[in-house]
Amino acid sequence: MAEIRAVLFDFGGVVLSSPFEAFRHYEREHGLPDDFIRTVNATNHHENAWALLERGEVDLEGFDELFREESKALGHEVPGLDVLGLLGGEVRPAMVTALRRIREHGLPLALLTNNFAPQPDVEEGYHHRAEVAEALALFDHVIESSKAGVRKPDPRAYELALEALGVAAEHVVFLDDLGINLKPAREMGMTTIKVLDGDQAIADLEAVLGFSLR
Repeated sequence: MAEIRAVLFDFGGVVLSSPFEAFRHYEREHGLPDDFIRTVNATNHHENAWALLERGEVDLEGFDELFREESKALGHEVPGLDVLGLLGGEVRPAMVTALRRIREHGLPLALLTNNFAPQPDVEEGYHHRAEVAEALALFDHVIESSKAGVRKPDPRAYELALEALGVAAEHVVFLDDLGINLKPAREMGMTTIKVLDGDQAIADLEAVLGFSLR
């Protein structure tokens, strides 16, 4: 393995707790099949409602309508705004500690996240919560799909991150909770870690970096 000189993180599901639990709770409450919301999100994933929202190509009203149509086509109509309300997540304190340890060792940090422009009526306070701001401030570079106009798994998103870091792909380790987002990074030469939970991710990253993150 090449020497790791920089670390690239996803945000939701990595630094923040996964929204998938909130999805499952909503599905149970509304009599939807397990993982139905994720199925909608994964269908036509380059051009669906999520993709358009995260590239800043559709507003909330448009997203709500498109998601309703997409979910209805798959058998159950779900309001898009309901789903956006499930995205908050909680900052994982152990992951913030890990970020601090990485900085102490002098490795640059970048964040590569698929998101959408802050919407106070949907996620009031999400982008402004103190613990979120604290975590974001630990990154040297933040690449957001809603501002860059490109989202994972488009290879251009990873190229933006590498350009910001100034490091070749083979010297970067990338953490994400979705395999579809890890595949392009791995093909480019990055070391990748699929995040199943916080403890597992930190242990796997320690093994790659060779120092403690606790």
